[in-house]
Amino acid sequence: MSHISASEPRLDQEEAAKWLRLKVVNRRIVARDIVAFDLEDPAGEPLPVFAAGAHVDVRAGDGLIRQYSLCNDPRERHRYRLGILLDPQSRGGSAAIHAGFAEGELVDIGMPRNLFPIRDKARPALLFGGGIGITPILAMAHELEAAGASFALHYCVRDASRAAFLDEIGAGALAPHCKVHFDDGAAEQRLDVAALLAGADRRTDLYVCGPAGFIDHVRSEARRVGWPDDQIHSESFDAAVDLSGGSFELIAERSGRRFIVPPGKSPAQVLLDAGIDVPVSCEQGICGTCLCDVLEGTPDHRDLIQSDEEKASNKQIALCCSRSLTPVLRIDL
Repeated sequence: MSHISASEPRLDQEEAAKWLRLKVVNRRIVARDIVAFDLEDPAGEPLPVFAAGAHVDVRAGDGLIRQYSLCNDPRERHRYRLGILLDPQSRGGSAAIHAGFAEGELVDIGMPRNLFPIRDKARPALLFGGGIGITPILAMAHELEAAGASFALHYCVRDASRAAFLDEIGAGALAPHCKVHFDDGAAEQRLDVAALLAGADRRTDLYVCGPAGFIDHVRSEARRVGWPDDQIHSESFDAAVDLSGGSFELIAERSGRRFIVPPGKSPAQVLLDAGIDVPVSCEQGICGTCLCDVLEGTPDHRDLIQSDEEKASNKQIALCCSRSLTPVLRIDL
């Protein structure tokens, strides 16, 4: 079960401080295979502030922790809203939540973290959401609208049955800024990134979230027409993990142990198999939970969390998906 019962072990004080125990006050189907959950404090207390683009860890049951974007208006303090797709390739997280998070349940939610913020609300913005990637983008639209910013939102879905939150996107203050594109619709209404950018202010920041293929398409089209990389911001909801490459030696400095990381296995897997505690969650390099300081060596960065500048500094490595460019990699663990 995904809810917390009295018989389950209590979190220690330090660990508990990182989590909120919230009540599912509303559960509704918003599109095919997508359910929205409204979560509130059981005592009615205001929730910690978050900014658009933030996500939370969710305890999905049986030790599973998954990350989901907050998709409601950040001005709201009484609730967090999650939109969760029942992924056919689910590793257990979304399936457990869809099956177990009923109205009235108490669930554990991590404190909001933001790796995908709006960089500058004074600059024009183009928002692109693909499928379930609409969730952080929708929160961004609310934040930009509240700031009186110049922005447009383009939401791309396979067909109308898969379009979530249309009542919110197509009505009220957001409606003049939003357009929905259907893959199975007429050619003239499909997304044309190059055409949109042709008439855009060159100061415009692009924000894109969704499947990797969707993000790659938007990024490649933007680059093709000369859009600077530092004005293209993205967050992926799926990431293929490539663990190919030669073996390397991994030294866990504080643990005083050395390991060989073979092809096809991540540093995190090797460490966990040896009984060393490594915080992992998404196991795809998209959440940042397993970032670890690098003391020696050059990581082969394969995560989607760190910026190009952060990767170039080689200060941290995502242990769930990255490898090493040097024969030895020493980490602070």
